Amino acid sequence: MKNFFPLLLICSTIWACTEHTTPPHNVELSSGRIERFKNFDSKYVAPRNIDVWLPEDYTTDRKYSVLYMHDGQMLFDATTTWNKQEWGVDETMEQLIASGDIRESIVVGIWNTADRHAEYFPQKPFESLPVTFQDSLLSKEGKAALFTTDIQSDNYLRFIVEELKPFVDDKYATLTEVQHTFIAGSSMGGLISMYALCEYPKVFGRAACLSTHWVGTFDTLNNPIPAHFATYLDEHLPNPQNHKLYFDYGTETLDALYAPYQIIVDSILVRHNYTTTQWKTLKFVG
Repeated sequence: MKNFFPLLLICSTIWACTEHTTPPHNVELSSGRIERFKNFDSKYVAPRNIDVWLPEDYTTDRKYSVLYMHDGQMLFDATTTWNKQEWGVDETMEQLIASGDIRESIVVGIWNTADRHAEYFPQKPFESLPVTFQDSLLSKEGKAALFTTDIQSDNYLRFIVEELKPFVDDKYATLTEVQHTFIAGSSMGGLISMYALCEYPKVFGRAACLSTHWVGTFDTLNNPIPAHFATYLDEHLPNPQNHKLYFDYGTETLDALYAPYQIIVDSILVRHNYTTTQWKTLKFVG
């Protein structure tokens, strides 16, 4: 599994979920296939589409690891994304499985909503910020608010853990244990992936945090958010013996802001006895 995330970069209860979810709509791809559950219902967050990617030779005769990924509409099909780009997850997964670089896995793509920032911003670090600073992020006076609603990330993770994962494990041939359950995302999706591993260490065993948006907003001047993320991680980082973390960042656009904060995060991982066996941070120039 040590090559999984760097190579990937290159390219209610079960009843409640089934009761309120429409039958899957099959989406054909160049690699594998997707079963799409439209407007997947939840008692915690707004409904959204869920894409379950299955490898070409998926069969119920064997069991698969599961990778949960945020921003699900960006993963597979460039024709439906806002920027006409995709992550190429289906091609990459099929290639890695075929080469034996990773174990057989399925991918659960969780579409975002208009509340993306509020759902992906880790809630406990937010609530540890000074109240006046919290209010400034939520207020619409004088400028557009950073969030369209109150922070929803704890409810978003409850949706994944208590509703979506039981549904997936019931419907598909999955390996349900912590060491077979992964979570990944980019930018704000990197933040919520880190948060998921810390909040639910008995559910998620591995997290990939690509271009993690440590600044939280879009300004580094007098910004207390990165320090609060670092404090939270220092206090909640799970045991390295059964957890793995992958981080990366670039050097241009928003990624140009991340290097100093990633260095702090890396020092926290070292202090908590994470070695190159359990953790990797990569820098990509450009």
